[in-house]
Amino acid sequence: MPDTPPDAERRQFLKSALCVAAGGAAVVPPLVAGVAVVLDPLRRGAATGAAPVKVTTLAALPPDGPPRKFPIIAARRDAWTGQPAAPVGAVYLRRTGEREIAALNVVCPHAGCFVDWQAGPKRFFCPCHNSSFTVEGAVGEATSPSPRAMDALEVEIREDGEVWVKFQNFLRGVREKIPA
Repeated sequence: MPDTPPDAERRQFLKSALCVAAGGAAVVPPLVAGVAVVLDPLRRGAATGAAPVKVTTLAALPPDGPPRKFPIIAARRDAWTGQPAAPVGAVYLRRTGEREIAALNVVCPHAGCFVDWQAGPKRFFCPCHNSSFTVEGAVGEATSPSPRAMDALEVEIREDGEVWVKFQNFLRGVREKIPA
């Protein structure tokens, strides 16, 4: 038999229980907040589709001129991070009418290399695997390894002559044009 009175044991138990309760109360709020921060992007869901990005003006594209390459600068946001005004890709723009613009993604649909414009033969050419494309972006030669034409993008010309492009990337190496 211990020689401590029963009241002392009860007091020790109450002290221990109070310490555990206070410690738990101090740990639970930061733990709940941390879990909420980690799961917040999943709760919000991913952004769907691409928003149009201002690229240039109509005045910068001469009528019947060759395609011109323009960088796409846009804010990016994935589930957890945001990046303001960073390069996200590039497009070739070509004026096809008074207020009509054709836009092509500069990435080759075969393996993802950047396609170059060759003024002499008036074609797009991918230096990685010798894919070639017409000025409209169609596959140029039957021996071209590209499974499809260059990826055309939606273009919007606003009232003040600004050219906006709905930029997006597509899966490479497949015949279908599937957004990535």
